[in-house]
Amino acid sequence: MLPPGSTIGILGGGQLGRMLAVAAAQLGYKVHIYAPDAESVAAEVTAHHSQAAWDDEPRLAAFAAACDAVTFEFENVPVDTVRFLSGHVAVHPGALGLEIAQDRLAEKNFVAGLGGRTAPFAAAPNNDELTLALARIGAPSILKTVRMGYDGKGQARLATPADADAAWETIGRHAAILEGFVAFAHEFSVILVRGIDGEVRYWDSTANVHEGGILATASLPPPQIVAEQQDEARAMMKEIADALDYVGVLTGEFFATEDGPVFNEMAPRVHNSGHWTIEGAVTSQFENHIRAIAGLPLGSTATRQLPVTMRNLIGADIGLIPALLADENCHVHHYSKTEVREGRKLGHATWAGASPA
Repeated sequence: MLPPGSTIGILGGGQLGRMLAVAAAQLGYKVHIYAPDAESVAAEVTAHHSQAAWDDEPRLAAFAAACDAVTFEFENVPVDTVRFLSGHVAVHPGALGLEIAQDRLAEKNFVAGLGGRTAPFAAAPNNDELTLALARIGAPSILKTVRMGYDGKGQARLATPADADAAWETIGRHAAILEGFVAFAHEFSVILVRGIDGEVRYWDSTANVHEGGILATASLPPPQIVAEQQDEARAMMKEIADALDYVGVLTGEFFATEDGPVFNEMAPRVHNSGHWTIEGAVTSQFENHIRAIAGLPLGSTATRQLPVTMRNLIGADIGLIPALLADENCHVHHYSKTEVREGRKLGHATWAGASPA
């Protein structure tokens, strides 16, 4: 158990790190941000910031020496960085979950190996293999780069097999995975927190709506089909967390289908669809992540009151803040990013116990 005054290191300097740092401060911890970027919205709210490359081992060693525990705020931190730090300081969650989540093919195989229900999939490491994958999976389907890519990036849809060459060019000719389309009623998240002692708690599953591949809203209560499939999806995520000996917040994204929940992907971190928990749950995902990695008792994940709506403020949406603040039921979070551009998450707004005006 980390005593108050200890330092928690966070790899990455974005808004998730910012909100983790605020939660850590509330529990009496200092925070040290490590990221290659000179500008960091997370570092704005912390006392310590190391700007250095992910592979700068002397700087990483110095960072580890200054921290009592380390975590990360996004899944594109190099696995080798986490492995190096793990030799110097406790890092939660560990490298294994990160490694699997960074490779869509490994992720699908891992979940399928645990008995999870996934979309039909096949490896497409090159254009020739894509032809073979199409023969197995068919079309319509979606081609995704195996590595990197988020918020709809690194993906191309194939309406017919004739779209294969164009799709291959769209994803930059990178190694890929071809997934069959899934007929679903709704998308939803399962967000859990697992403590060092193996205790697992879950937040209620939101129904998620995406626009242009980016999460637009997450809301409670969810439609009936999501509520009915929540327990099965939770059981799947617990199997994943236990298999990884995971510590911290882990998120799984699912499709609610006629046949039951279909696993889409996981994120080994706090998640955009869980931002509502700051105002809407007894203990937020950010606070419980800090509790977990610090060895503290986990807090209640119960929803305070319904309904709950979280809306992302993307690009020019950030200009809506004055109007949102005029709604007495709205809680606004501005991420302090200076550059406004299309598709960039700049903040979010939450309504808890009330609907948006």
